[in-house]
Amino acid sequence: MNKSYLLVFAILVTFACSPKMPDTLPFQVAKAYGIENFDQLKSISYTWNVQRDSVNIFSRNWSWDIKNRMVTYTGPDTSFTYSQDLPKESLPDADKGFVNDKYWCMMPFQLAWDQGYEYEVAENVPTPLHQQNSTKLTVVYSSGDGYTPGDAYDLYLDENHRILEWTYRRQNAPEGRTWTWENVQDVGPIQLATMHRDGAGNRFIWISDIKFE
Repeated sequence: MNKSYLLVFAILVTFACSPKMPDTLPFQVAKAYGIENFDQLKSISYTWNVQRDSVNIFSRNWSWDIKNRMVTYTGPDTSFTYSQDLPKESLPDADKGFVNDKYWCMMPFQLAWDQGYEYEVAENVPTPLHQQNSTKLTVVYSSGDGYTPGDAYDLYLDENHRILEWTYRRQNAPEGRTWTWENVQDVGPIQLATMHRDGAGNRFIWISDIKFE
């Protein structure tokens, strides 16, 4: 198998940065889903759903005021709003859920927003579930960042830098779990993959009730 590897450090990019982004593969993935148009969004809301077994579904409802950096959580028994600018120790526990769910919804954009990760690229790699030829982008977060430091993601990309499948590897373990990235939908000026299935085609996590301004 012909593979080429590239190891670099990602740099911080925020909404306020210049739209001219580095010509690296992580940013190419972000661009493929419309990162350059993201600042046109004022807010976005969605429901994150997980199929825990053949019957039970657990859902969380989020509304993200992007401009004012405010998050609203709505669950079965409670609803509240908090600022993302609070000190980390003052953020509600629900923020962990918001961050987790946002990765399932917006991982391509996280590649542009996040700092503190390294990445590696391998060409002509078959995807784990469906054996499609792909470019494998491995992202490993540093041991001091985020709620789950040290985690790794293997993103399997098509020729247009879209994600076909991804593997999550907790604490950069050798093995992980893999799901598809499919059902890409237009959400105003950006695009989001709204369905993640396992190798048997069973839905695991999906995004619904998307609204935006």
